[in-house]
Amino acid sequence: MANYLAQFQTIKNYCDQIVIAVEDVSDLWPNIKDRFEEQLPFKRACLNNKTRNLVFVDNLPAEFILTTDARLRSRFPQEQSLFWFREPYATVVLVTCEDLEEFKTILKPRLRLIVQNDEREWFIVFVSRAHPSNDNATKMAKKVYAKLEAEFSSKKRERCCKFDIHGPEANFWEDLESKIMECVKNTLDRRVQFYEDEIRKLSEQRFMPVWNFCNFFVLKESLAFMFEMAHLHEDALREYDELELCYLETVNTGGKQREFGGLDSGDDQAALLNIGNKPLTQIVQDDSFREFEFRQYLFACQSKLLFKLNRPFEVVSRGYPFVISFSKALILHESTLPFCLREVWVISACLALINATSSHYNDGLVASDIEKEFYRLQGDLYSLCRVKFMRLAYLIGYGMDIERSPVNSASLSMLPWPKPAVWPSLPADASSQVLDKEKVILQATPRSKHFGIQRKSLPLEPSVLLREANRRRASLSAGNMFEMFDSRPSLIDGSTPDASPSTSPLQKAKTFSMPRTNSSPGNFDGSMDRPMRLAEIYVAAEHALKRTISNADLWKSLSSLEEFEQKYLELTKGAADNYHHSWWKRHGVVLDGEIAAVCFRHGNFDLAAKSYEKVCALYAGEGWQELLADVLPNLAECQKMLNDQAGYLSSCVRLLSLDKGLFSTKERQAFQAEVVRLAHSEMKDPVPLDVSSLITFSGNLGPPLELCDGDPGTLSVTVWSGFPDDITLDSLSLTLMATFNADEGAKALRSSTATVLKPGRNTITLALPPQKPGSYVLGVLTGQIGQLRFRSHSFSKGGPADSDDFMSYEKPTRPILKVFKPRPLVDLTAAVSSALLINETQWVGIIVRPIDYSLKGAVLHIDTGPGLKIEESHVIEMESCANVSQSAADISNVNGTQKDCTLAANKEPEQLSLDDGRIEFSDWASDVNSVLWIPVLAISDTLPKGSSSVNPQKQSIVDGMRTIALKLEFGASHNQIFEKTIAVHFTDPFHVSTRVADKCNDGTLLLQVILHSQVKASLTIYDAWLELQDGFVHTGKGNGRPTSSFFPLVISPTSKAGILFSICLGKMIGEDELEARKPETESILNIRYGISGERTIGAHPPVAVESVRPEVAGQDLIFKSALVLQRPVLDPCLAVGFLPLPSTGLRVGQLVTMKWRIERLKGFGDDEISEQSGEVLYEVSANSENWMIAGRKRGHVSLSTNQGSRIVISILCVPLVAGYVRPPRLGLPNVDESNISNNPPGPHLVCVMPPVLSSSFCIPA
Repeated sequence: MANYLAQFQTIKNYCDQIVIAVEDVSDLWPNIKDRFEEQLPFKRACLNNKTRNLVFVDNLPAEFILTTDARLRSRFPQEQSLFWFREPYATVVLVTCEDLEEFKTILKPRLRLIVQNDEREWFIVFVSRAHPSNDNATKMAKKVYAKLEAEFSSKKRERCCKFDIHGPEANFWEDLESKIMECVKNTLDRRVQFYEDEIRKLSEQRFMPVWNFCNFFVLKESLAFMFEMAHLHEDALREYDELELCYLETVNTGGKQREFGGLDSGDDQAALLNIGNKPLTQIVQDDSFREFEFRQYLFACQSKLLFKLNRPFEVVSRGYPFVISFSKALILHESTLPFCLREVWVISACLALINATSSHYNDGLVASDIEKEFYRLQGDLYSLCRVKFMRLAYLIGYGMDIERSPVNSASLSMLPWPKPAVWPSLPADASSQVLDKEKVILQATPRSKHFGIQRKSLPLEPSVLLREANRRRASLSAGNMFEMFDSRPSLIDGSTPDASPSTSPLQKAKTFSMPRTNSSPGNFDGSMDRPMRLAEIYVAAEHALKRTISNADLWKSLSSLEEFEQKYLELTKGAADNYHHSWWKRHGVVLDGEIAAVCFRHGNFDLAAKSYEKVCALYAGEGWQELLADVLPNLAECQKMLNDQAGYLSSCVRLLSLDKGLFSTKERQAFQAEVVRLAHSEMKDPVPLDVSSLITFSGNLGPPLELCDGDPGTLSVTVWSGFPDDITLDSLSLTLMATFNADEGAKALRSSTATVLKPGRNTITLALPPQKPGSYVLGVLTGQIGQLRFRSHSFSKGGPADSDDFMSYEKPTRPILKVFKPRPLVDLTAAVSSALLINETQWVGIIVRPIDYSLKGAVLHIDTGPGLKIEESHVIEMESCANVSQSAADISNVNGTQKDCTLAANKEPEQLSLDDGRIEFSDWASDVNSVLWIPVLAISDTLPKGSSSVNPQKQSIVDGMRTIALKLEFGASHNQIFEKTIAVHFTDPFHVSTRVADKCNDGTLLLQVILHSQVKASLTIYDAWLELQDGFVHTGKGNGRPTSSFFPLVISPTSKAGILFSICLGKMIGEDELEARKPETESILNIRYGISGERTIGAHPPVAVESVRPEVAGQDLIFKSALVLQRPVLDPCLAVGFLPLPSTGLRVGQLVTMKWRIERLKGFGDDEISEQSGEVLYEVSANSENWMIAGRKRGHVSLSTNQGSRIVISILCVPLVAGYVRPPRLGLPNVDESNISNNPPGPHLVCVMPPVLSSSFCIPA
């Protein structure tokens, strides 16, 4: 079968669609050919693919060919089976007949002969030539067609259709297409089965010596081509994929060494997308094909099908791995291939794939992820092409103009040198070119960076080119003889002098001792050829490349430095743009930096700055500081050239922010000098910058500063300066962030003076105003250096804990300040809760309890309420208080319940002065409980009144209550204020109550005066006397004093004592004397007493009276109390009694007589009633809704003045409502109720019955 390759190639070139054979039995085809071909291509075809699944094909192309055509008849049987894909897929038999006899005798036998071949798919088209106006001809045509159907059609398959030449039926063409498609499908299934069987047979023999890949290829591609003609592109692609796998599996088996290929002219240009690049007969080798051409041929076939399937993404996704794998195959045969054929082929392959896939790709027709991946692969192709192009440029001497960036260095330093069998030799006529190259090499000077930065150039080569080229020269061994020439070229090439550690000092010395010129090589004694110099290597490589490269455009790109840079920019921009459209945007940004380097070298600083900014943003975001240190100086220089002061200042600050190890101290000082110069220059607007990695800060070690609500303070913060020298900050502020509330705004702490930061650790203090309660962390440090407004966050790189650069990461951030919620910081309470003496100077104790808070420098403001004053003539005492400490929880409840506590002075009282109501606390009382003793005088102008057993009086505690308003200012700047009003109870020493202990027959009354002690102190009574009111006198000749032997009388705290006075009723004063003086209505009890008590308990001796000895009478105290004595009342004057009601009861509407009896209980002259001459005024009151009064309601009655006289008052009443009602009441308006006795008393309620039923309302039954 391999002998048919040429014929197979020819058949493929002209046979590109399926063939429909036309068997023209009745010579009808010329008349109907045009009408049949107008129906092509077939609109909708339904075919089976290789897996026998239905596939719908749109616009299937086909061709009608007569069976008598030479293309179908001049074929040998072996050709027909081998190239069965070109045989007709259906046979259309055209017949016509106008007579049944003719059909039976002539047409029918002939048709039987035609359709007897079972391998053909056929159907019959009966062409009716009967004119529609000729009914007989039409009927006859129908009869003939019916006979035709009966003979050649069956129930399983309809093989006939009728075509009216004068006007076909509407559904004829659809019927014709369906029958043709049925034949095509059946034929295609049969042929696919045939090819599969043949391919299976050959596949089973592929590891046998008789295996012939060419035979397998012809069968496999015939099947693929048949699928392609049927527009089953998926199946065709699958066949080519299997064919490629089989070729790669068998190409190098069997121990046969085959030619690789690639030695022909033009092979440097990739044929990945060019199927007809070489005929198959030219690449056949024995029983297979040359790998170089055949693999490209298979990929071209696959790509053609993928483009037909409108899948350019899959072309590029297959293409990039193919280029990589094919490049590796080229490496294996590089020694036999032309110089740098691999690099040139990869460049042409990448460009071909890029151009083809870009032209077939339509944006927006695929999913977003597919689109991004497509652009990513396009970018990879551009990048691969770019790297290979730079390698070629480096080989011919353009290496000094290639940017030694990290990306270029990483790509080229890992790319091996070409490995030809022999390195190209220098042409004989190339001395002038060598001279020019050496001049360029000698005149090349490394570009200096801004700020005088000195950096070691990155390599662009995997090893020294000079050594590699000379090692591969045919006349030199693998020894080190050429290394003596490495010294000077290594420096020019960008490598360090110690790039070859094996070079000895002796060899280097020999290098400098050799005479040489730029135009001719130095003299060399030895049997070997002279090693090539670097310029000679460049020229030799250039001449060799010129012979390898057949593409004029590619050679033009390498012909000059300008053309190289133009092509270099084109490839770099293509890669960057595609990466920007993909999800590998970082690759695009990095390549933008390569474009910026070219623009920067040519003075296009605007475009260079824009690209450098994107590159620096990427490197900074990823934390690639070494890469940023390489690019950022270039950006700074661009900004300086563009007079972009703000951008230049920002770049200088960012350079300072990088790790210190990336730049020397001198370079960093140059950065700082530029920052200071620009910051203090005349810029229009301030420049805000983030210097978080240059100026960092944190709180000091240890617990956070703790303050209470409203307290100011001083915050100490550690600031690290990354500047190499001292830097002066014109202003500095630090924000605090509340951790408890995200909505709480940041609060700034500002420094009032300029701050000088030294390199490393600095400690600054900031005034802290009062803050709201909560926990605070350091937020942002801001400040200004001239026109530079900087901003820093509280994080930094770490270092050793004991170094100035140390700053630990705090996750979560450690609080720097804690402000406690409002809580009691101090409490002021009264020292004693018991009563003090009123109208006497008493010590009022105020306990001051600090609650975990210092009261240093506290000032207490005292304001007394009404009825209370401070005795300013006396000093104020302050002493420590023991046994009064309580927890904060107990203190918070002290307002509700005050607890007495025992005060014990463990420190001598300190005397303080009262200045305009202010008392300044001593320092010793700042953190201990203390008590403040203040002399006060409670004033009461009212005389205490006693009570009696008849009319007891309830004492009100409010009467003796006095208030003291206290205001305590404390804290660092007296910002804390505690205000409280305390109540102090003052009282008299005694409460006096009286009762008549006994009444003698002679009218003498024994009056018992009971003294109730109201204080927690011992009272000693030295004397007591009673001044009686009018109407009472002392008995005998007494002066109102009890027996003197009773005194002194000691009364314990809260106990009672009684004193008896003998009095009798006296004569009432007359009217004349009443008019002369005001009568005394109250008796006065006078008591001279002394008190013995402690101020820590309650009442105590007055401040001015320190001794209560009995013999010091002038120091005794006098207590007075008013007693109201009433003359005794014996019996009432009158008695009013309610007489019983009638026994018949009360009924509504019936009159009833209410009777009251009035009786005089005392005779004439014994009461005030006697003065009314026996006339008594009465009044009857009743509820008018319940009673109707028939008699007089009010009037006078005469009552005798003799004791026991009586009178009855009767009143007629009529009840108005039934039920229990209150009866009428009799009253005496002119007689006080105390002189009336109700005996017998009247009832509260009486029962009134309903009225009796009247017979006039009865209805007879």
